[in-house]
Amino acid sequence: MVIIYYIFFAITFIYGMYFGITGLFGFKNYHKSMFSKHKPKHKFGIVIAGRNEEKVIGALIKSLQKQRYPKKLYEIFVVPNNCTDNTEGVAKEAGATIIHCNVPVKQKGDALEDTFKKLVKRDDLDAFVIFDADNLVHPDFLARMNDALCEGVEVAQAFRDAKNMGDNWLTGSYTLFYFIQNFFFNRARMNYSGSAAINGTGFMVKKNVIEKGFHTKTITEDSEFTGQCALRGIQVAFVEDAITYDEHPQSFWASWKQRKRWTTGTYDCLRIYGLNLLKTFFKTGRIACFDMFMMYLAPIMVILGFLLAIVLVIFSVCGVELFDFFSYLYASGALFFIVFYFINVAMNVFVVKYNKKNPKNIISGIIFFSLFIATWIPINIICLFKKTDNWEQIKHDRDVDLDKLLN
Repeated sequence: MVIIYYIFFAITFIYGMYFGITGLFGFKNYHKSMFSKHKPKHKFGIVIAGRNEEKVIGALIKSLQKQRYPKKLYEIFVVPNNCTDNTEGVAKEAGATIIHCNVPVKQKGDALEDTFKKLVKRDDLDAFVIFDADNLVHPDFLARMNDALCEGVEVAQAFRDAKNMGDNWLTGSYTLFYFIQNFFFNRARMNYSGSAAINGTGFMVKKNVIEKGFHTKTITEDSEFTGQCALRGIQVAFVEDAITYDEHPQSFWASWKQRKRWTTGTYDCLRIYGLNLLKTFFKTGRIACFDMFMMYLAPIMVILGFLLAIVLVIFSVCGVELFDFFSYLYASGALFFIVFYFINVAMNVFVVKYNKKNPKNIISGIIFFSLFIATWIPINIICLFKKTDNWEQIKHDRDVDLDKLLN
């Protein structure tokens, strides 16, 4: 039994050290922009898939119309699907072009695939940018994506900020989650020629990539498409200066459902692409393939770490002596958890200050972020045995002034 413990401990330790070491690359070229500025050149098709988003989609379109980028070089397309409200009417009145889906839409990927099939026929479009209907967009977003395109980027993920980080501990925790991913994963991988992760909204895809096919099978089309890019040898760039503001769930139940969907999609991606990613990595040495394999393993590793903690408690009660570093830390009792908690708080404060935010505005998220992460444990366990097959709408109704976010 002890030998089995050490084997699984070694696996989880190596897994954690991999992300810990690679995350340090985020500090390279600290606060330095990764792309030079270029003159406006490329035309963007902006795609917004919306389901019952009449309360927020108008504000998104208005923020896009305020882009400091030539109006002739971008067009806004809204794809209403499964709506029972006036999403289409609000979008049309705000100035968007409406595209109707010709296929049943069970998830966002279905709407995007059908829309791309129509838009790739347009000779005047160079790239597509995808937003969620609840977003707001920084005025320089398209200009910064144009910079990336001018330097040869084919797929890019923007910086995902929040428009309601201070609502409660949950929205604050979501904000920190993306800040940490932005810095320790996306920025870090840009600094060692890896590949960033697409995380749902604010990503750009060059038209020639879409022409070769966009087809996703899971309910996490963003993560799946990232894996597909890795297999195809397409680097996903991180454009840190292109900023989109997202509305995070304010209720725990909405968050629970959303994260169950994410976890189910991650399990499906591991099942569909995991082995192929690993084979491709060993065949080509492409680090992005290994990164995505490790990302898809995350729910399994969380469960394994949780089980190891339970085993430690059992060993402690039974008087079984262990000699690994983690066991010695655990034996220190509450001191270990207190130290670990404050290290986590320090990391949270760092990413907040790095992004020029005031920690006071997100204090509840900083304090309770560890709880937010801990609630993922039962989600990962439940989804291992019971999938969430359907995409469920997350209610968005937070009215936020873009000018206040920019100041």
